[in-house]
Amino acid sequence: SSQGNPLFEANPGGAPCNVLAMLTKLGHKTAFIGKVGNDFFGKQLEDAIKEIGINVTGLRKDDKVHTTLALVHTYPDGDRDFSFYRDPRADMMLTEEEIPEELILETRIFHFGTLSMTHEKVRRAIKKAVAIAKQAGAIISFDPNIREPLWNSMDEAREQVLYGLGLCHILKISDNEIQWLTGEEDYSDGVNWIRERYQIPLILVSMGREGSRAYYNEMMVEVKPFLQDNTIETTGAGDTFCGCVLHYVCEHGINGLKEENLAEMLTFANAAASIITTRKGVLRVMPEEKEIKLLI
Repeated sequence: SSQGNPLFEANPGGAPCNVLAMLTKLGHKTAFIGKVGNDFFGKQLEDAIKEIGINVTGLRKDDKVHTTLALVHTYPDGDRDFSFYRDPRADMMLTEEEIPEELILETRIFHFGTLSMTHEKVRRAIKKAVAIAKQAGAIISFDPNIREPLWNSMDEAREQVLYGLGLCHILKISDNEIQWLTGEEDYSDGVNWIRERYQIPLILVSMGREGSRAYYNEMMVEVKPFLQDNTIETTGAGDTFCGCVLHYVCEHGINGLKEENLAEMLTFANAAASIITTRKGVLRVMPEEKEIKLLI
């Protein structure tokens, strides 16, 4: 500000919802399940996802507990640090009774992460939702998306990540997360560590400025990133990438993918993630398909 104070902009977002925003932009029907406070920020979030076309019948409101806030401090190189205002906040208050079973029974892909598994009450709700999706034959997509300050201990975080690995068909994991989880520096060794324990058909490793990889059957495909001179921040790049991967699965299925399919999928996802790094915020500014193809 003119007085030298840092200014914050109230950008609507949140990891799974960012993924839905990308999918909605690409023409898919999406629905969000979660909880906000019955306050200004909660109303802003509800209005934002309604505006972009995400179904809000699974969005609950809490009259007693405020909406969770994540303050993102961006560094000059575009990397960032998070400060969370959350203990307790509304997203932790979602209960098993508030899970909309009918909505989940209709879904082709159910996507979740560990941000909603840090506390026991909401953890039970998420596990109920995943069980319903699994029973309905949906493809389960999982992004650990570890935010260390939100956990009581990293052992607890690890336990919940392993739960997700045991149920998912699609795993999107970042370079630092796979190294933390498996203890392997090499990403392929990390994927092998996971595969020795869990049967996950499609594993995606996002590597930031190094691009991304897809591991499928005996294949490993790596695609370089689209580096931008005008990158301002990386918040939401992984969610954008993930949304594009799920878009490809919606269009082509998860069975019988060939090397060229994986390369096409990663190229599209890398390009979209690259575009989002040039914009402030995530949820409202997802790239359109023609923009992504133009960059490619």
